[in-house]
Amino acid sequence: MAAREKKLTGKQKAAILLISLGPDSSASVYKHLSEEEIERLTLEISGVKKVDADVKEEVFEEFHNIALAQDYISQGGIGYAKTVLEKALGQDQAQNIINRLTSSLQVRPFDFARRADAGQILNFIQNEHPQTIALILSYLDPQQAGQILSELPQEVQADIAKRIAIMDSTSPEIINEVEAILERKLSSTVTQDYTQTGGVEAVVEVLNGVDRSTEKTILDALEIQDPELAEEIKKRMFVFEDIVTLDNRSIQRVIRDCENEDLLLSLKVSSEEVKEVVFRNMSQRMVETFKEEIDYMGPVRLRDVEEAQSRIVATIRRLEETGEIIIARGGGDDIIV
Repeated sequence: MAAREKKLTGKQKAAILLISLGPDSSASVYKHLSEEEIERLTLEISGVKKVDADVKEEVFEEFHNIALAQDYISQGGIGYAKTVLEKALGQDQAQNIINRLTSSLQVRPFDFARRADAGQILNFIQNEHPQTIALILSYLDPQQAGQILSELPQEVQADIAKRIAIMDSTSPEIINEVEAILERKLSSTVTQDYTQTGGVEAVVEVLNGVDRSTEKTILDALEIQDPELAEEIKKRMFVFEDIVTLDNRSIQRVIRDCENEDLLLSLKVSSEEVKEVVFRNMSQRMVETFKEEIDYMGPVRLRDVEEAQSRIVATIRRLEETGEIIIARGGGDDIIV
């Protein structure tokens, strides 16, 4: 009761909590705060002379309940958290904690769907409008969305992929409406700001999760509908650094088919992991030559490096399309050695 009677502010409660936790734990908490927050909190702590035992106990209890509520939300959403807290603390206290949390906590739309089985989601959305499907898939985990997209009819796959790619922002009202239909029993919290989702990066992540045949079907259709979009997606689906995911035989083939100058420029600024993988698939003499030339190359223009890497990536994609190398992907591609 003491904390309520004194009507402690949020900053005062935070200061009491950190004082009670001790310097080591408080230092760990500070690592997650901004400079302004640290300054304000430190000033508040410096003004605390004494902490009564009952105040300390209540602050700890309040913090514990809020931490539990956040954990329950992450497990099963706000509806689940409210149900569990009501059983433990009573309806009024549970509602108070949920209200305080949701006033500052942004729960990402369709959070419950990311914990659902992809097959269950597919059964629900497969007959929906392509724009509705695109909206839902753009909020799911890429691998989960890729599995669903792979199972949808081929005639709508490219359309949905395109809609994800060109999606810009969606109003909270529409998100809430679609989310409510998908899971009526779950109450959701969405910020009043327009939520950014979709875009080329989103569809690239989704396509990276589908099987090779589905990816080819979608990209072939997109090349007819929107060649520029298809090319942009292709460019982003495999970057030079992804060469580390190739098997040794494929890397050796790529090295043979690429110009040495392109390889030198690309390796000049690449990570040690990339260099190690590429050098491991060269002869010792070639490795020594490359290392010498890289050392004496001097500064290089970023544009030249990007162009060289693009040419190498284009070679990799060409070799994959002709079946001469294999790029490991999600979605169930099986590689038999």
